[in-house]
Amino acid sequence: MKAILALADGTVFYGRALGTIGETTGEVVFNTSMTGYQEILTDPSYCGEIVTMTYPLIGNYGINLEDIESDRPHLAGFVVKEACPYPSNWRSQMSLDAYLQANNIVGIEGIDTRALVRHIRDRGAQSGIISSVDLDPKSLIAKAKAAPSLVGRDLVQEVTCAKAYDWKEGSWNLETGYSQQTKTGLYRVIAYDFGIKRNILRNLVARNCEVTVVPATTSAEDVLKMCPDGVFLSNGPGDPEPISYAQDAIRALLGKVPIFGICLGHQLLALALGARTYKLKFGHRGGNQPVRRGTGSNVEITSQNHGFAVDASTLGADTEVTHINLNDNTVEGIRHNILPAFSVQYHPEASPGPHDANYLFDQFIEMMEQSKQAKGKR
Repeated sequence: MKAILALADGTVFYGRALGTIGETTGEVVFNTSMTGYQEILTDPSYCGEIVTMTYPLIGNYGINLEDIESDRPHLAGFVVKEACPYPSNWRSQMSLDAYLQANNIVGIEGIDTRALVRHIRDRGAQSGIISSVDLDPKSLIAKAKAAPSLVGRDLVQEVTCAKAYDWKEGSWNLETGYSQQTKTGLYRVIAYDFGIKRNILRNLVARNCEVTVVPATTSAEDVLKMCPDGVFLSNGPGDPEPISYAQDAIRALLGKVPIFGICLGHQLLALALGARTYKLKFGHRGGNQPVRRGTGSNVEITSQNHGFAVDASTLGADTEVTHINLNDNTVEGIRHNILPAFSVQYHPEASPGPHDANYLFDQFIEMMEQSKQAKGKR
């Protein structure tokens, strides 16, 4: 069945329907990862976005339900050059197309994704529409122009959990699957769910943390009642500035408990510290972003997924930039020099992507240990 991808600037791509037959709007972005498409599909940070994969063949190893990063896909739509109809992998449980249909995700295949990505890089990320029911280009362009922007929208409310829950799943074992925590963790961590990925939680459990995930609107007062050793600020979708309730909670927690933030959590920490954020032209999404740590020559290859960034010029004197993106010199990490709080823009938990930066979880553990010792805890 035919399908069309139309952009708000009037650019139109013709292809074939993938996944559910229907129509969807969102901001059209691209991801440069060569593998890990099912982790990308289930990353809540893609809420409101139509994701284009730059690698030409997607779906060749199928889908399995062990490697998903949330309970379902949250992205608005999916764009690929070619979707493999016959996956080959001993862990595969279904094809990409079947998975998209099962989760009501509208997609398109058969378009020139190289041309689309070059267009986005030149013109910037913009609203778009995929349709396999309306094949009138003029109609679709008008709908794309009318689609809401990501700027100023609170998308966190669409992906956060409804109530608090404990997470017990740890690291992966090839023979037994994901390990389960069998004893009480040494460190009690409260994780804010702004769209959290499961592998973040697995990394915390693997480091002997007892983890409770709470909704994004949970107050600082309620968090402190749980007596945490540390607070984690998760990744999530969209613009951080309208998430004022989270900024207020973080501001109230600063200095009372160690804080570690990733991606949207990084941006929210910066805003709570008085900085500002801005929208990038086309964002950073993929598993190959080079980041320099400190002022030396240590470089990490990182997994990233964000369309906004922290404005370094607005950071206070007590907050230092710890990591820089070597492609465009944007801020990739900050640390407060007085209060126990730090964050990174990228994803040290990977899934998908390299594992160069998972030492950051160990830094969080060290920070909580130091805090416990300072309070006379054992």
